[in-house]
Amino acid sequence: MPSQDDILKAKILVVDDSSDNIDLMLEILRDAGYTSVSSTMKPEQVCPLHREHCYDLILLDLQMPELNGFQVMKGLKEIEQGGYLPVLALTAQPSFKIAALEAGARDFISKPFDLLEVHKRIHNMLEVRLLYKELAQYSKQQQELALHDPLTGLPNRRLLEDRISNVLQHAERNCGKAAIMYLDLDGFKAINDTYGHSCGDEILKMVAKRLVGASRKEDTVARIGGDEFVIVLGSLSGLGDAREPASKLVEIVSEAYFINDLTLKLSTSIGISIYPDDADNVETLIGLADAALYQAKRAGKNRFCCTSSGVAGGPRTVKSAMPSIA
Repeated sequence: MPSQDDILKAKILVVDDSSDNIDLMLEILRDAGYTSVSSTMKPEQVCPLHREHCYDLILLDLQMPELNGFQVMKGLKEIEQGGYLPVLALTAQPSFKIAALEAGARDFISKPFDLLEVHKRIHNMLEVRLLYKELAQYSKQQQELALHDPLTGLPNRRLLEDRISNVLQHAERNCGKAAIMYLDLDGFKAINDTYGHSCGDEILKMVAKRLVGASRKEDTVARIGGDEFVIVLGSLSGLGDAREPASKLVEIVSEAYFINDLTLKLSTSIGISIYPDDADNVETLIGLADAALYQAKRAGKNRFCCTSSGVAGGPRTVKSAMPSIA
């Protein structure tokens, strides 16, 4: 639940065509301890101001010349787009109360103002508004957690597959190619078994940082479980465009890791598949890159292998390469 301090710091906008009414409401709010209060006598400014400041509460007079409160609420609905419309209607007309609620206002205050009613309705509405924002933020965080690896912050398999689909669609539209790199860390299990999982977790975070740093901004680096990572490269002209980054990644991962007083070494094996040369769908491309990865393991580790198509309909072969060491 929002704290009293959060409620008093909430952003409030007072909208009325009467300067006396505005002065009175500002005095009421400030005397109650609200610290972020502003006002306008121009209803046409409400929507632009709300876009800029995202108010927690808009105290809106319904009867104003040129643009009335109902018209203002219609514009606010387009900004909130299904969200919580933070409007508390101000009206001296009893018949407007139900109409205001039907138009989207969450509550109303009758004129002339009753001080106790004003305080209670404003406090209650702000409490609900801030709670709604907390829940919306929580929902966003949950969505992020559902799409990202909690240890490294990298995209997980679910988001990875979506990213690959987008890259393949772009490659198809532009008659280009894309690459899937499937990485597995050589020697990681021994580090985990010898120094513990906390040390292993630090290694994984450091590896993730190195992979991201060595990749282009437009590429996707994902962790799909354990010590396995996948990198998606788009806008390629062919397999050659994937060889250099793969060699670079092998070298970067094999550099020493310093954790507390420990200096640890490991390496990586990488399998590469190419769209559309090897396959034209996400699942198959990942599977072929995985197969090439294990061929790299069998060939001695600390290297990359590329899947390439043989004779149409025939078996697939894997080409292996060690990185060049300067």
